[in-house]
Amino acid sequence: MRILVLHSDVPPDAPADELDTLIAARAIADALQDRGHQPALSSFVFDFDRTRAAIAEHRPDVVFNMVEAVFRHGELALIAPAMLEKLNVTYTGSGATALATAGDKPLAKQFMRLAGLPTPDWDEAPFARLGRDNRYVVKSATEDASLGLDESCVVRGPEAVRTQAASLRRTHGGRWFAEEYIHGREFNVSILEDQEQPRVLPIPEMIFEGWAPERPRIVGYDAKWDDDSPDSVGTVRRFGGENEDPALYARLTELSQAAWRLFGLRGFARVDFRVGNNGEPVILEINPNPCLEESAGFAAAAGQAGMSYPDIIERIVLAARTTTHGDPIRGASQ
Repeated sequence: MRILVLHSDVPPDAPADELDTLIAARAIADALQDRGHQPALSSFVFDFDRTRAAIAEHRPDVVFNMVEAVFRHGELALIAPAMLEKLNVTYTGSGATALATAGDKPLAKQFMRLAGLPTPDWDEAPFARLGRDNRYVVKSATEDASLGLDESCVVRGPEAVRTQAASLRRTHGGRWFAEEYIHGREFNVSILEDQEQPRVLPIPEMIFEGWAPERPRIVGYDAKWDDDSPDSVGTVRRFGGENEDPALYARLTELSQAAWRLFGLRGFARVDFRVGNNGEPVILEINPNPCLEESAGFAAAAGQAGMSYPDIIERIVLAARTTTHGDPIRGASQ
């Protein structure tokens, strides 16, 4: 097949999280070529005529959508699938509506709460519903890649939340919200579409090695994007826990599949969990467009299931060819 790998328009001086998109796009093209396809790479620009011209030039059977940001803003990534839908082009991954609802974290939490899926309490400005003695994580409402996230974002009470949110807004812009901090275990669940059903890949736990007992357990920006940082070295992905606690892992699988169906996700996705002292998992975030770089968590989980990197990419393409992009918010039981 002719496959156009469409990626974010990333400048050469961009930070590591944005450059990672280009690394992943090139790796995807290599994997497609390895499988006998004819890949081409192109950056996405917010111009309908230019996008239509690029499609006409390449005549792809499938567009592999790797647009994670537009104008360097993740919340605008939904523009790419919206344009591709208008052009009646088959593309990989979730549709524009799913990206809009799952990508807006407070909105996604409202949908989860209404559907009966567990998620920590939260609030947005002016933060009137926060408890005075509770700890909260101040997070971007619409950007992923742990933008601005470090241990200083874990604060106690509404006044500290307002101060931290105002500081982050001045630095990064956009909306910021507060989510109840759960000092517990963290799990990242990768899901791959298989015959139009969500297949949960082997589930890793993020182990915080060598962290002081009182230090907040968060996978911040440095842990994700600075491989030489202490935070990156001290966060270790560990597989095999399902043998120690099969009931917990079965519950993580059940909730991940319910979230997939609720938001109408397609192709591939990731659901992040925390498990507190009560042993009950709660959903932190849903990422409908997780990192596909070869050394990232999604590829690692697929590797545990016996899939090579080209296997993953081929399966995502085949999913795009056999499914349609439906509407989200279907009800967690469907």
